[in-house]
Amino acid sequence: MQEQAKILVVDDEQRNRTALEDILISQGYKVFQACDGIEALEKVKKISPDVILLDIQMPKMDGLEVTKRMKADETLKLIPIVIVTGLDDMQSRVEALKLGADDFLTKPPHVAELTARIRSLVKVKAYNDHMIEDKHRLEEEVAKRTRQLKEAHEKLKHASLETIYRLSRAAEYKDEDTSAHLQRMSNYAAAIAHKTGLDNGKAEALLYASPMHDIGKIGIPDKILLKPGKLTSDEWKIMKQHAVFGGQILEDSDSDFISLGKTIALTHHEKWDGSGYPKGLTGKEIPLEGRITALADVFDALTSKRPYKKAFSEDKAFQIIEEGRGTHFDPELVDTFFQIKDQVLHIKQQYKDNGKSILFNLASDSP
Repeated sequence: MQEQAKILVVDDEQRNRTALEDILISQGYKVFQACDGIEALEKVKKISPDVILLDIQMPKMDGLEVTKRMKADETLKLIPIVIVTGLDDMQSRVEALKLGADDFLTKPPHVAELTARIRSLVKVKAYNDHMIEDKHRLEEEVAKRTRQLKEAHEKLKHASLETIYRLSRAAEYKDEDTSAHLQRMSNYAAAIAHKTGLDNGKAEALLYASPMHDIGKIGIPDKILLKPGKLTSDEWKIMKQHAVFGGQILEDSDSDFISLGKTIALTHHEKWDGSGYPKGLTGKEIPLEGRITALADVFDALTSKRPYKKAFSEDKAFQIIEEGRGTHFDPELVDTFFQIKDQVLHIKQQYKDNGKSILFNLASDSP
């Protein structure tokens, strides 16, 4: 059964309201009354009428002010307003139409004209309601699809990033004491990036790209990579090629993460004073990501056991970092690193080496 259309009759004279109500009820409408503008606005918000028959001259708040307020309200402006005025009140009619009134009738309205106008405006209101409902349904569907796409994108990104981590571990896999190295150094790097003022997107990119810093070690012979003693001059020349190999492995990628990984692989062994490799870059010639990764990587290497050395204490590692300020490392980044010392130590504790294979929890890795 179709719901009755609701008509709100607003007039300060009871006889006028009753006369209009009798006519409208006979036509099958559900009628509500208000005796002034203030009561009218209260009723509008409470019952949400389909059409309003509105007198102009009323106490407390006149019909023009009611019209003005309703047409300025996004939730009420589509409710049709019919101004009911005396035959000689042309100025009020014009003003009401300027304010957004939808139609007007002369007092007393002719029954046929009244019912025709009401019938037409009820249809207009029903059409507008239908369009609004369709709009809301469409917005909800778009929002739903957007959420689904975002979730799918996040799953795909996490899968891609887990692949990056796992492939990056291939370069570290032969050294059992560095099973959590990638997690620690990448989180150190992201923490430094945040403290330097990089936005979340750039810090996240560094978190996921920095583990590829040593992927070029895949191309270094085991007898050099795992040698427990000091490398010879020739062996060291070969060892330094891992930065170049890493750049070659990661070049020509459309992925932003992998492109950043290439930059980091090529530059994380450069030093502030130009004594690094492979190109001997100095100062800010070294990309910021490479400078950050260098600091994070060296600190973790210092505090980790390697085939050629024992792990240094945390205090000793911080001392060595400080000694490298302005020579090995960007001095401003060293200052930043010491500002987040507690966070660095927390990360170190969080990702302890345990000699076992570690699955990377990408969600918890985010800084």
